Amino acid sequence: MKKYIVEFIGTFFLVFTVGMAVRSGSPLAPLAIGASLMVMIFAGGHVSGGHFNPAVTLAVWLRGKLLLKDVIPYWIAQMLAGLVAGLLVNLLLNRIQMPADHNVVNSLVVEFLFTFALAWVVLNTATSKGTLDNSFYGLAIGFTVVAGAFSVGGISGGAFNPAVGLGVVVMGFESISQLGIYLAANLTGGAVAAFAFKQLVED
Repeated sequence: MKKYIVEFIGTFFLVFTVGMAVRSGSPLAPLAIGASLMVMIFAGGHVSGGHFNPAVTLAVWLRGKLLLKDVIPYWIAQMLAGLVAGLLVNLLLNRIQMPADHNVVNSLVVEFLFTFALAWVVLNTATSKGTLDNSFYGLAIGFTVVAGAFSVGGISGGAFNPAVGLGVVVMGFESISQLGIYLAANLTGGAVAAFAFKQLVED
């Protein structure tokens, strides 16, 4: 149960940061979001692995570093955290937000690519023998999200994470149809990253 609570806490603060930073209109919102993920990984990684993302959980399970019995509870904790964070942002700021309009194909492509990149970095920095016990994994993972948010956030909303996707839909940033894009592209990106890792790196 401790692992699941830590996954909830880390995912909550990630999604809460997304909502508050984006609604504030800060040009440094991507940096705040990546930093939030980084510190939550450093805080909770030793307990739960610091996934805070259903796509990462899928990748880590496919890589063989997570038990099947933990996958669904991780997903529940992560998605519930995204929902709660989204509702709290709405409560605190009480603003009406118009959903963004994104091109479906472009969204699918960039969400797949940067979720692949995120899961690929997680697997290589946090699960590989070649980088065992390093001190940089949280920074590498967090800055993958920073890079993605700055470069393609305007194309897809820059979720790279179904829990973030749920949160931004609840906050009104994205339409419910965009959540389907996040689920499909993010989970596929995580799965393909695990396959690539197993073929190219696994030791």
